[in-house]
Amino acid sequence: MNRQKAYFGLGCFWGPDEYFSKLPGVTKTTAGYAGGEKKNPTYTDLGDHTETVEIEYNPEKISYDELLHHFWNQHNPTYEAKRQYRSVIFYSDDEQKKQAENSMKKVHEKLDHPIVTSVEPMREFYKAEEYHQKYLAKNRGAVC
Repeated sequence: MNRQKAYFGLGCFWGPDEYFSKLPGVTKTTAGYAGGEKKNPTYTDLGDHTETVEIEYNPEKISYDELLHHFWNQHNPTYEAKRQYRSVIFYSDDEQKKQAENSMKKVHEKLDHPIVTSVEPMREFYKAEEYHQKYLAKNRGAVC
């Protein structure tokens, strides 16, 4: 099966991990950290990383553009959060970069406030500690 990956930061990673995992065509989600310089970050020693969800998907069942649509609709891209919870799209290749930038332009045209979302290359993704994986599914009633 052809699988690709998408990486999004949109606040606390527990909610996006739960949400994206339920979309048809998404085969796996992983909570983690990305976007910083610190090697092997942890939740208690995050450095300059952002909480990020890694989404593995089958592009024959869900497109990157569809994932971007869900990204924009699952958080407020105009809210200026601290780096740990910022709005960011990490792209893996030039095509993802182009699609991310085009989707951002379309969203920007519909909003009254400036978008603070960043579009950056994916350098390295670090899987979060096991207790963060599927946290909301394991801890019903928990919130970010």
